[in-house]
Amino acid sequence: MSFRAMVMGALLLVCGASSASATMLISEDRGGQIGHYLQAFATLRASGERVVIDGNCLSACTLVLGLVPRERICATPRARLGFHAAWMPDEAGRPVTSPMGTQALWNIYPSHVRSWITRHGGLSRRMIFMEGRQLSGVVQSCSDTREATGSVRRSERTARPQLIRYDSANASGRRY
Repeated sequence: MSFRAMVMGALLLVCGASSASATMLISEDRGGQIGHYLQAFATLRASGERVVIDGNCLSACTLVLGLVPRERICATPRARLGFHAAWMPDEAGRPVTSPMGTQALWNIYPSHVRSWITRHGGLSRRMIFMEGRQLSGVVQSCSDTREATGSVRRSERTARPQLIRYDSANASGRRY
């Protein structure tokens, strides 16, 4: 076997074994700028990683529902998603609804999420929450997929899937 073939084989192994076995844990994420989340979740989608929602996923964090394939997302019983209209600060720093940002959110959410939002009053300045049975109709339960937070942490000790904690300050995952 040539040196070049060995190097190519090694690269394929490294690329194939990297992030597809990792899991991103989203917990207590209050959201932030839409652009940061668009970039982070597009990268996550391309990586093949799974997502576990375990706690609050609010505001722009909810874009995960439209940017990561549904079959790669699960929620624990603690999961709670919060939706509201996009906003920007005015000159005095007060929040002002952004019709363009709100439309961008709306366009990214899958139709079943848009239907739920509409049934609960639409996107406005008031946060509406999806949790429990309502959430189980949108994403699968982690207990159904064996991706519950406890099993991810146990797997980390045995070096199987890699746990990624979600850093909401800059919308990027950190591996632990």
